[in-house]
Amino acid sequence: MGHRVVLYCRVSTADQSCERPERDLLTLAMRAGYEVVGIYKETGSGARLDRAERKKVMAPAQARQIDAVLVTALSRWGRSTMDLLHMLRELEARRVSLIAMSGMALDLGTATGRMLATVLAGIAEFERDLLRERVRSGLVAARARGKVLALVAMGSYGLIGRELGLSKNTVAGIVKRDREAKARVVTGMPA
Repeated sequence: MGHRVVLYCRVSTADQSCERPERDLLTLAMRAGYEVVGIYKETGSGARLDRAERKKVMAPAQARQIDAVLVTALSRWGRSTMDLLHMLRELEARRVSLIAMSGMALDLGTATGRMLATVLAGIAEFERDLLRERVRSGLVAARARGKVLALVAMGSYGLIGRELGLSKNTVAGIVKRDREAKARVVTGMPA
């Protein structure tokens, strides 16, 4: 008897169907000699947190009733690199592998699996850093915009720029975008 597996199929929108991914995963399982003990299907964006069927997959994993979860692609299982890594660790704690149709098997009990998890952890950290940087940059830009608009009465974009450490063109751009936004509000045009 081969490995006991469950299939997890997820499509993003209601106009899509799990029929093809399910068929492809069943074919993969048959060729590999796996015993399919469950099929879980759901429709929903990968970004959503409430993935009920994915949660249900964890029940046989926690009970150690399966050896692997088969998915068409890693993106079908994890919402983000961080989420994928977290779920991989959850599965690994139960000695359950995640196998994607691409042939990528993520078994953290093997050296290769641990290496891939390390790479994923690095990517996840990079994603977190990028997000932090974008948030910081957005906050700095918002503060500068507020200060620029407060100083517009000074008249000279050059003086405002020197005061805030911005170029005259940056100041002019901020003022222009603010005036355009106000004009759209007055005329009822969409933003």
